[in-house]
Amino acid sequence: MKEADIRKYAALMKELELTALEISEDNKRVRLERSLPGALHEPMVIQAAPAAPVGAEMPVMEGGDGCVSVRSSFVGVFYAAPAENAEPFVAIGDRVEKGQTLCIIEAMKLMNEIAAEESGVIEKICVTNGQVVEYGTELFRIRR
Repeated sequence: MKEADIRKYAALMKELELTALEISEDNKRVRLERSLPGALHEPMVIQAAPAAPVGAEMPVMEGGDGCVSVRSSFVGVFYAAPAENAEPFVAIGDRVEKGQTLCIIEAMKLMNEIAAEESGVIEKICVTNGQVVEYGTELFRIRR
């Protein structure tokens, strides 16, 4: 990403009074953060790293118990159901097929569906609805 583009985004952040902004472009990710209005520092680049493909899943990890671990590929809020009063996507004991939606992770106001990478039975749900999860947090254990 060019310096002129970064400056443009920094000016936009200031204009809109944003404290953080993350941009992915050309397989690179740039995150800008700034102090609250009135602080001494203006926007600056704090991280530049290769971006994960949009919707990329964490690799499925198999434990010694014959279960595979489904992990979050986003930092965000875990939602077990598609809407507040709706039934959860899955429950313990449910049979799931590869590609079936297991949950949603809300990251930066975007709803990201997490799908099963393998078919099996939900053995454990490791997080609770509305919980903030980090990248790599175990969400489910699926017995093959």
